[in-house]
Amino acid sequence: MPSPDFLFSLCNGIALVAWVALALSPPSRRWTPWAWRITGRLLPLAFSVAYVPLILTNLGGEGGFGSVAEVQALFAVPGALVAGWVHYLAFDLFVGTWIAQRSAQLGIRHAFVLPVLLLTCIFGPAGLLGFALLRAAVQPASLTLRPGVAA
Repeated sequence: MPSPDFLFSLCNGIALVAWVALALSPPSRRWTPWAWRITGRLLPLAFSVAYVPLILTNLGGEGGFGSVAEVQALFAVPGALVAGWVHYLAFDLFVGTWIAQRSAQLGIRHAFVLPVLLLTCIFGPAGLLGFALLRAAVQPASLTLRPGVAA
């Protein structure tokens, strides 16, 4: 298995390229559906392929999820730390792509979505909150929960 440092660098580099591709793929471009398939499906699945062996081979020592001290001990193991990081990369990229797709469906201009994508890339949940606020400002009705309608 590759070293945690190598996997960290590889996954980080791939994620960075994916975020740039997502930012440079407004809904009006013919390549955008392909970019969204790669950033929202293919790469999160590829990160999952890296994540599973990392987590399986690096859990079982000290640490756990019951307290801050346990999580700190768990992530003191480099492989477990990288697994956690790859987890973030996969889910943030998945959510960022969903934001781009949902914005396009709602007719929100890509220029308004770019800061939200940047926020999602760097601070994950803060970007999701930013998207909710953007939707509330631009398309308030899109936040109404209706059975059978996509969020």
